[in-house]
Amino acid sequence: MSERMLGWLGILRLGLVQTALGAVVVLTTAALNRVMVVEHALPATVPGALVALHYAVQMLRPRLGHGSDQGGRRTPWIIGGMAVLGVGGVLAAAATAWMGTAPLPGLLLAVVAFLLVGLGVGAAGTSLLVLLAARVAPARKPASASIVWIMMIAGFVVTTAITGRLLDPYSGERLVTVTAAVALIAFIVSVLAVAGVEGATASNDRAPPVPSRFKDALREVWDEPVARHFTLFVFVSMLAYSAQDLILEPFAGAVFGMSLGESTQLSSVQHGGVLAGMILIAIVGSVTRGGTHVLRGWIVGGCLMAFGVLITLAFAHMSGSEFPLGSAFFALGVANGAFAAAAIATMMQLVGNGRQGREGVRMGMFGAAQAIAFGVGGFLGTIVLDVGRLITGSVTGGYSVVFLVDAALFLASALLALRIGQASGAGRPGFGRAAPAAP
Repeated sequence: MSERMLGWLGILRLGLVQTALGAVVVLTTAALNRVMVVEHALPATVPGALVALHYAVQMLRPRLGHGSDQGGRRTPWIIGGMAVLGVGGVLAAAATAWMGTAPLPGLLLAVVAFLLVGLGVGAAGTSLLVLLAARVAPARKPASASIVWIMMIAGFVVTTAITGRLLDPYSGERLVTVTAAVALIAFIVSVLAVAGVEGATASNDRAPPVPSRFKDALREVWDEPVARHFTLFVFVSMLAYSAQDLILEPFAGAVFGMSLGESTQLSSVQHGGVLAGMILIAIVGSVTRGGTHVLRGWIVGGCLMAFGVLITLAFAHMSGSEFPLGSAFFALGVANGAFAAAAIATMMQLVGNGRQGREGVRMGMFGAAQAIAFGVGGFLGTIVLDVGRLITGSVTGGYSVVFLVDAALFLASALLALRIGQASGAGRPGFGRAAPAAP
């Protein structure tokens, strides 16, 4: 008996898990960041290192995915991951509040807390995407990829809007209480969202998993040329994507003299472009019924569009105040959103490409590449900016250098994207075809 495919309501339900996940994560990476730096006057490297730690621990995503492969079910890993994430979020808030009176003990507790946050995100996020990939029809995968990502962004927006009011005036007790409430609501929403989606007999619809050691499973997946190449593409493209995060707003202020409010509005314009790009992929992917060649084309097109915008930004200062910075930021957002949504949809297509029973490891490998790239990208962007300033002797020249380097990463991503899903060697599985299970 084949597995029951999810309808739009089922996709939206699983998207709620991404919303809940985003709600907890945004508190740990944004609100707690601000409290450490502003209220406690700690160096900015403290929250920066903790956020990097939460990304670094997600290198365990392949191992977590292997655990769900061996169990044959994803739901327990999603629920368990959300529980660990919630506990980590609450401990992170308590640690941040504690830093106000005892910095060292608070910091040590924060290290444990951010490790838990990373583990929770890795466990829940990996298994959620594997479940979506297994239960969503190919024609709906582009739309579902956009939907779950947009719902995660919605979790960021709603949480920051509501908690921003609840956290004033600041106190350590208020911080912990609000974070605990968000974590509890996120956990309850996740449990209700996944209830009954996978089904009690999901594992009966397919061959039982073959017990194996994680090291052997990871080696098998890495030996698959399709999976290995896509992992490399994910790392390079997400490195390019994340390298912009800490650069665009300062660029608007330093080079074009914009105020904090004006540059923040530009950032909003860029994020609006990201959403527009994702919605575009959802529509186009549905119309074309999720054709793999179409997805590959949008990935390449999005990366090349980002390449072109970044080259333009590198020399934007030559046009002075007449340069349409808002339009450029929006175009960059559209390019980022389009290629990212198409890449996620492709990821959902490729997770089943290869030996059966390795879907969790495969998705974990893709997710680990993305997490590492995000952890390194923002920091790398600031380093390149500082080096560029030293080389050129000017702030404007520093931004030109970082935009040119980022553009080169997007160009490399486009070249890698041309070969996505194309296995080398005879008899190897191609894009969109599942290889038979090994005996």
